[in-house]
Amino acid sequence: MKDNMPSVSTIEGANEAAMRLRSLVLRLEKETVTPKDMKENLEYAVAVLDAVRRDESRFNNEEDELSEVATDEVPEQVRNWLTSTFSRQSTKTRLGDEKPRFRSIVQALRTGLFIDRMFRRTSASMVTSFPPRVAALFKTVDDWSFDIFTLNREAEGHALKCIVHEILNRYDLLAKFKIPFSVLSNFLDAMEVGYSKHSNPYHNLLHAADVTQTVHHMLARMGLVHWITDLEILACVLAAVMHDFEHTGTTNNFHINTGSDMAYLYNDRAVLENHHVSSTFRLMREDDKNILANVSNDEFKELRNLIIEMVLATDMSFHFQQIKHMKGQIGSTESIEKMKALSMVLHCADISHAAKEWSIHSKWTQLLMREFFRQGDRERDLGLNISPLCDRNTTLIAESQIGFIDFIVEPSLQVCGDMIDQILEDELNSTSSTPDESIVSGKRNSIPLTRPSSAPRSSSVPAPTNHESSESRPPSSPGRLSIGRSNTLPSKCSRCWSDNLALNKTKWKAIAATEERGTSVFEHIAEEPSDFYETDEEHLSVSRKASIEKGNNSTENESQSVTTNGDMNSSPKPTQNAVKTTGSLDKITEETNNKATESKRTDKAK
Repeated sequence: MKDNMPSVSTIEGANEAAMRLRSLVLRLEKETVTPKDMKENLEYAVAVLDAVRRDESRFNNEEDELSEVATDEVPEQVRNWLTSTFSRQSTKTRLGDEKPRFRSIVQALRTGLFIDRMFRRTSASMVTSFPPRVAALFKTVDDWSFDIFTLNREAEGHALKCIVHEILNRYDLLAKFKIPFSVLSNFLDAMEVGYSKHSNPYHNLLHAADVTQTVHHMLARMGLVHWITDLEILACVLAAVMHDFEHTGTTNNFHINTGSDMAYLYNDRAVLENHHVSSTFRLMREDDKNILANVSNDEFKELRNLIIEMVLATDMSFHFQQIKHMKGQIGSTESIEKMKALSMVLHCADISHAAKEWSIHSKWTQLLMREFFRQGDRERDLGLNISPLCDRNTTLIAESQIGFIDFIVEPSLQVCGDMIDQILEDELNSTSSTPDESIVSGKRNSIPLTRPSSAPRSSSVPAPTNHESSESRPPSSPGRLSIGRSNTLPSKCSRCWSDNLALNKTKWKAIAATEERGTSVFEHIAEEPSDFYETDEEHLSVSRKASIEKGNNSTENESQSVTTNGDMNSSPKPTQNAVKTTGSLDKITEETNNKATESKRTDKAK
C-alpha cells in the first residue's frame, strides 16, 4: 500500500476509501481492474472500517463525566465505582448524535401506536365490573367526605381493591404504564391480606382505601393534577395504598420500647413507615404482583424515590418539622418542591378524618381509640408505662380530639391549603404568560376527562367550561383533555374541610362537658364488633377468607417476632376496671343536641 495514503484512523482516510471503492465499481464495469489493484484497495477499505469500529467501541465505553481522569492512572474497578457513585450515567454516544432518517421515525411511531392501541383495547375489555351498588357509590368518589364504610360493606370487605381499580382507571394509568389487569388484581389481593394480617380496628385496608380516596380528591378537585406528571400521579396513588401496609396496630414508640425485631431492623427510625415501604416493594418483586414491570429503569427509580419520601413523611415525629419547612417554602420566592408538596398531601390525607363529616369522623375515632386501648392493655401487661391516649380508664376522648383538631389537623390543612394556593397561582401565571404551551411543559399535556369508553361512569377530573364533544377529540387520546387551557385550572384551593372542622369541634366540646374519666363516651368499644365496620366472617368472601388464612399461616413466625412478648393477632383481655357497654356516641350526641334545642326554646320563650 502506498505511503502517501491518508491514515486509516482519520476522516481523510474514510473519504479516500470511499472514493477508491467507487472507482473499483466503475472499473469492474469496464473489466480493467487487475487483481493486485483490487486487493490493495480492498485492504485499505477494510483497514479504515476496522479503525472506525475500534474507535466507536472505545467511545461507547467512555464515561464523559470522568474523561479528565486518565485510564492508566486509575484501576478499572475504582474507575467504575467513581462513575456509578459520583456521576450520572450517560446514554449518549457518537452514533446517537446522528439524526435518524424520517422513514425510521415514521416506522417507530407506527409500531408504538399499534402496541399502545392493542394494550388499551385489551385493558379496556378487562375493566373491573363492579356490582351496581358499588358503581352507584363511585359517582361520588370525588367528594371530600366520601363514605368509605358504605363502600366496604357493599364491596363485601374489598374497599381497597375497588377504590384502587376505580382511581387508576379514572387517570388511565393502567394503559399508560401497561399494568396487566391480572397482575394488578394479584397485587391488590396481597395488599388486602397484608392489611388484615394483625386484625387492626383502625390501621387496616379500610383506612388505606380512605386515604387513597382522599389523596385522589386533593389531586383531582384541588387542581394538583394539573401540576404533576402521570408518573407522579401513579406514585401518589401507590404511596397512599401502601402507606400502612402490614401495620402492627401499635406505635413506633411501642416497637422501640419493647425492642422488637422491626425496631432493631430499622434502628428505631421511622420503624413502621420503613416497613410499609420495604414490604410492599418486596411484594412487587414477585412476577405475578409486579405492577411496575413495564416502566423503564429511570421511571422506576423516580417512582420509588418519590414513594419512599412520601410514606416516610407520614411518621408523625416529623410533623412539626414538615409544617415548618413548608411554611418557609410558601413564604419564599422560589417554587415549592414537588416532592415535599406531595408528601404534605399524603400526610394531610392520613390525618384528615377529623375534617370529614361527623358521621364519618366519629366512626374513625371509635376505631382509633379501640386500637389505642389495645396497645395500652398490652403495655400494662408488659409492665411498661402506658402511652398517651392508650389508657382506657383515664383517657378523655373528647378533649383529646379537640386538641388533635386544634394543634394538628387544622394547622396542617391550613398550611396545605396555602401551599396549593401558591402552586395554582404559579401555574396560572405560567399559563397566562405562555398560552400556547402546556402548564407543565414537556411533562404532562393531558388529564383524563372520563373513564375508558367501556366503563360508563362519570368524570373524575373537573371538565372545562367550554365542553368538547367526543368527536372533536384526537383519536389517539379518547376522552382526554389538554390542560394547556387555564379554564380547567382552579384559581384557589377548595377548603371543603373548614365547616366540618368547626362543626366537629363544636360537637366534641358539647360531649366534653359531660365526659368523666373512666366513663368514656365510647364505652361500647371494648372489643365487640361495631355496627358500621363489618369484620365478621359472614361478611368476608370465600376467596378472601382463604387468602387471609394462607397469609396468616405463612407469616405466623414473622408476626410473633414483631414484639418481644405476645401474639399480635390476639385480643387483649379487658381490665377489671373496664366499663361495661351502656350506650353509643350517636346516642350521647343526640341527647346533647336535644338538650341544646330545648335550651334554645326556653330562652326564646323567656
